[in-house]
Amino acid sequence: MSGQPVRFFQVGSFAAGNRLLPPELRSVQSDATRANALTSGHRACQGCGEALGARYVLDTAMRATQGRLIAVNATGCLEVFTTPYPQTSWRVPWLHSLFANAASVATGVASALEAQGRSDVRVLAQAGDGGTVDIGFAALSGLFERNDDVLYVCYDNQAYMNTGVQRSGATPPAARTATTEAVGPEPGNPFGQGKNLPLIAMAHGIPYVATATVADLHDLEAKVFKAMSIHGARYLHVLVPCPLGWGSAPAATIELARLAKETGLFAVFESEHGELTASSPIRRPVPVEAYLRPQTRYRHLFDDAGEVGRPDVVARLQAMADANIARFDLLGGER
Repeated sequence: MSGQPVRFFQVGSFAAGNRLLPPELRSVQSDATRANALTSGHRACQGCGEALGARYVLDTAMRATQGRLIAVNATGCLEVFTTPYPQTSWRVPWLHSLFANAASVATGVASALEAQGRSDVRVLAQAGDGGTVDIGFAALSGLFERNDDVLYVCYDNQAYMNTGVQRSGATPPAARTATTEAVGPEPGNPFGQGKNLPLIAMAHGIPYVATATVADLHDLEAKVFKAMSIHGARYLHVLVPCPLGWGSAPAATIELARLAKETGLFAVFESEHGELTASSPIRRPVPVEAYLRPQTRYRHLFDDAGEVGRPDVVARLQAMADANIARFDLLGGER
């Protein structure tokens, strides 16, 4: 993947202390002079993956642009918990758009800068999966079609968490939400619905598409740096577990993001101009059951004794993970 491979010295751990790396390879978050684009005082839930993802992404983008960055933020959890009127936790030029038009507003900002001859200021748009996969889908496709000079970041927590955990187009099959209850012969979200936005972005042939999780900070930061080195439309899809909506412990956010990748349910890869260029290999393969068990949104798949009560559904989810592993060569290493 992007960046220089890192050696891991701790047995049984995927952590790499920054003291083991030369200064130029240490993460932006380890630097006391980082931008703190999203600073303390926000009202996110404990263990909020979206707050982590936004801080990592914005601080890295600020570093990559030497602080010359404008952020456009759709309505959603990230906007609500960071800007309760009259307060804000943002330390970056920041605009709040409607739920549906973050991509269009970002295009307008980029066009205005171009009209002024300002090539030194870059634009980043951000939204959750609801504002990206569903409500903002048309505006985002237009941004891709026009190849506007915007990095669009989707923080995917797999449902409309801000309004009561309703299903979105990114909600995975069998997951319980307020609108996909765990009832009937196929409980939870039906199989075969929704959209794979990274693949749709690739189909537009834009310069850069990548996926990432909050479990691998070096990978996420490297992809933001790479995206900011490219002009034109770019798309970054970041998996950000939500303890409230997923029914998981706040302390389990990073572990769940890692398990999503290690099971193959969430493929981590890069694409340029519609072609897959790299995939992040699974280091320690685990069955999907290990990912499902810690989340109450999948509790209906297990019986009272903790045994798999719906092996047919778990098998279908495992088949999805196996298909991702084959499609993106997740056991074969980097391309």
